[in-house]
Amino acid sequence: MSDVRKIKHKITTRLRGGRPVERVYRSLIRQAVLVTLRSEEVDIPCVVNVLITNDEEIRKYNREYRGIDKATDVLSFPMQSFKHPGWKGLFKIDIDKDTGELPLGDIVISTETVRRQASKYRNTIEHETTFMIIHSVFHLLGYSHDTNFNERTMHNKEKFIMREMGYVE
Repeated sequence: MSDVRKIKHKITTRLRGGRPVERVYRSLIRQAVLVTLRSEEVDIPCVVNVLITNDEEIRKYNREYRGIDKATDVLSFPMQSFKHPGWKGLFKIDIDKDTGELPLGDIVISTETVRRQASKYRNTIEHETTFMIIHSVFHLLGYSHDTNFNERTMHNKEKFIMREMGYVE
């Protein structure tokens, strides 16, 4: 079995309009994605794209793809299918033949909603952003919160990662 710490995942981050992301947020997002993928023992190089946007833009995505006409904090667009949640539940490995990487999916996050939630929950923006990215990566890995059991499972995994990253006592 390969050492999952040595797997080279590709995480791209961009701001709405294609502007570069501040180094601190790019680093924070990258770390949250990597720690989550490692916790699930993802042993194939994956690609995760993150778009950082505002409420107006995420509302458009939410309306178009989910039929919900309101802003939200984060959206996940998985590109793989899972028999059951988690890396081991991957239905079929569909690696890009040109790059040798597995396109895992896309994440869209609204800084405006994240800021409001950080204030509401008395978290830092960094804490809230990290949590949203972790939450979204678990969705890319087939996790859901559609039942109480699935919600508890996902929440426990998120809490573990947040603790690993130093955010939860």
